[in-house]
Amino acid sequence: MVCMSAVGTSVEAKDELLQANLRSLGRTLVAYSGGVDSAYLAWAAYQTLGRDMLAIIADSPSLARTQLADAIAFANEQSIPLEVVATSELDRPEYVRNDAQRCFFCKDELFTLMEELRMARGFDAIAYGVNLDDQGDFRPGQRAARAHRIVAPLFDAGLTKEEIRALARSAGLRIWDKPASACLSSRIEYGRPVTREALNVVEKGEDALRALGFRQFRVRHHGEIVRIEIAREELERALDPAMAAEFTRIFKALGFKFVTLDLEGFRSGSMNALLPAEDLLRQTGRTGGQ
Repeated sequence: MVCMSAVGTSVEAKDELLQANLRSLGRTLVAYSGGVDSAYLAWAAYQTLGRDMLAIIADSPSLARTQLADAIAFANEQSIPLEVVATSELDRPEYVRNDAQRCFFCKDELFTLMEELRMARGFDAIAYGVNLDDQGDFRPGQRAARAHRIVAPLFDAGLTKEEIRALARSAGLRIWDKPASACLSSRIEYGRPVTREALNVVEKGEDALRALGFRQFRVRHHGEIVRIEIAREELERALDPAMAAEFTRIFKALGFKFVTLDLEGFRSGSMNALLPAEDLLRQTGRTGGQ
């Protein structure tokens, strides 16, 4: 629950509350992915707790190698204690089947492993980087966090995504404007099994778009069809006939039969539009009749 003292306060006051919350936790493990939220949380925890914190990043098949490398590099730059652990969500049939609750099983895998580490290493708490804005999204992973009693210091301090970026920028952290990037499994349409092969195709496609100079994008895997989302401010370049031909060359070489560019542009969580309303409402315990 958001501390009421954080509501309507300045970003500086919220940051002070974040530090106070972190100090109260004692020795803390931080679930770290390299995104701006978890990176700022890990940095703040290190500034507050020093060696009484340890960032944990999952070396998962659904984490792009470029993202893993950048996350490790950032932790090294800031001297943040970091441990890379292997997770095995692809061994879970309930994760592989890729229904609306896939994220729950992914986070359950990670938090189960982190809880084992917490008990074995004598840590007091596990924290993750959910923020105030995340409450408006469909995020089954938050249910896993509640089940494992994972604390959410950014959320408890009342910090929004924009405020976290502002704090990271003020601290001189290069990740302050890093584009949001969910796991590779989120690119695969619901109901299509998550496989190493599909993840590899998505990763190669996104690496190719990055090499072409695009900054915010998604490669959506719909079987024989690939749906490319490009940020609206970059769409004009993507719509150039020569670029369209390059997209076709790249993605047909990856095995897709049809290559499409989504004219609505990039939007986070667009796959959720395919879910029935009852799946979207299940996270909060509501029904479609309410």
